[in-house]
Amino acid sequence: MKLFVCTLLCSLALGVQSQNWLLDTGRFIKEAGQGSWDMWRAYWDMREANYKNSDKYFHARGNYDAARRGPGGAWAAEVISDGREFFQGGSSGRGVEDSRADQEANRHGRSGGDPNRYRPAGLDKKY
Repeated sequence: MKLFVCTLLCSLALGVQSQNWLLDTGRFIKEAGQGSWDMWRAYWDMREANYKNSDKYFHARGNYDAARRGPGGAWAAEVISDGREFFQGGSSGRGVEDSRADQEANRHGRSGGDPNRYRPAGLDKKY
């Protein structure tokens, strides 16, 4: 009888853990999707603004918005940011220093730093 009760309690505990894992995974995926959308919106705003020296601000803002979604959003921001810098590499003609500065702005935003640190003077307030 004791063995049966122990087995039953262990099964229930494992079932609850399994269910929580499933809920956590679903939450992570949702956050990642929302974070990806935040990154896309920042990219689109950067293109629309077409304002000189504003790219670091939009890097920081996209990462900031995505990371505020939670771990999934922060993960999506990191993957998108790192992938963008990797694929642009030297082919964009921007140079290693510019890429490093972009990554610093990405990390600043993801860690919760204020994106306005990179806002250039005169950028439209709607951004």
